[in-house]
Amino acid sequence: MNQSKMKQLFMLSALAAFLITGCSDDKDEPTPVNPTPTEQSVTGEVSGTWTKGNTYKVTGHIQIPEGKSLTIEEGVTVLFSDSVIKPEVVVKGNLYSLGTAAAPVKFTVPDAWKTANNQFGNLWGGLIAGPNAAEFVLSNTILEYGGAVTTEESPSVKAGLYKAAAGEHVPVIYYPNVNGKLIVMNSIIRNFNEDGFYIEGGKVIIANNTFNTTGVSGGDAINIKSGVQADVAFNIVYSPNTNALKLSNSGDRTPQAYIVGYNNTIINAGWRRPTTKGGSIWLEKGVRADLYNNLLANDRFGIKKENVDKSVDDRSAISNTLYYGATEEGVKQFQPSVEILKGANDLISAKVGDNDPKFVNYPLTTDNKNASFNTAWDFHLQAGSPALGKGKTTFTRLYAEGIVVNGVTYKSPAPADYIGALGTK
Repeated sequence: MNQSKMKQLFMLSALAAFLITGCSDDKDEPTPVNPTPTEQSVTGEVSGTWTKGNTYKVTGHIQIPEGKSLTIEEGVTVLFSDSVIKPEVVVKGNLYSLGTAAAPVKFTVPDAWKTANNQFGNLWGGLIAGPNAAEFVLSNTILEYGGAVTTEESPSVKAGLYKAAAGEHVPVIYYPNVNGKLIVMNSIIRNFNEDGFYIEGGKVIIANNTFNTTGVSGGDAINIKSGVQADVAFNIVYSPNTNALKLSNSGDRTPQAYIVGYNNTIINAGWRRPTTKGGSIWLEKGVRADLYNNLLANDRFGIKKENVDKSVDDRSAISNTLYYGATEEGVKQFQPSVEILKGANDLISAKVGDNDPKFVNYPLTTDNKNASFNTAWDFHLQAGSPALGKGKTTFTRLYAEGIVVNGVTYKSPAPADYIGALGTK
């Protein structure tokens, strides 16, 4: 056989092999969606889509311009890597952070920075929205190690956002649009220097989240002002410096602040604050608040109001709260008084150890001032918990029919017949 024919046979054999391989069953050899995630450096104005599984290295302040949107897909890591600038994210347009339970979006810093010295973050800024930021969604998103202090050069200061002054630690989220929509669901907020959320407007759902290790010398996990109408439900808040929920009608914005807060579990709130204020849920300035089925364990105070007239709207309702205290001081400070509000059908411990909620895995004798969160803890309820079957379900939440954001309907979860954020497994 001459050389030319041999070459032709070789090429035919190779083609046959290729065709056989190409027809193989895809199920036998699945191709990863993104087998080699890429790392891209970003700074300045951003919009469009950050694609699933990739890492976006933030090397300076970034901003979503007014009228534009940034969608962040599942599994994206937003890595704040400049320890000098400590970048802020200014949202003048729309932000959609759309993780999944299996592949959350993560706003974070390099692993080497996650030391005991940086327990309360301060390594990047926060997500600071402008007054015309129409839609803001965080779903299955982890935010950690932020809350840096502002300077005269901070974009939030230059834009007149949040407190618009140097020397202020920015919150995880600042949202001011009374005509906007803010959704935070199934997310984790941890290791921040000051407030978690500081909200001054909008239709809001905050549900099924976990907050821990927030606030050094002050700060609330969720701080809501006038202009906000919110459902806040099924959140676990561990050791906020001051309150899990600070609810106020301050600011003279319309509409009046109205919050339906239900089925939240709040542990060790308020003890790390150096001065006395609140220590679970704080109500002030004529806020309207309906509070049901909240489990307060080892908090510094019970549901507390300003000791002035009209600090709480008369239409407010409080009921079915379970109080547990592991210390005499704790039990004493959640007993009803002029400032501590008693609700209907509350379960109020009279002495240390009463109404043990029977968490699946959490030592109730943990130091009240402990801020370190153990991910092995489990705040589900064991059989025999006094919280089981004691929840109220016959009340109206604001967004049972949902809020439509970017074509998706987000509904506040239905109330449970138990007290707290988690029932039995």
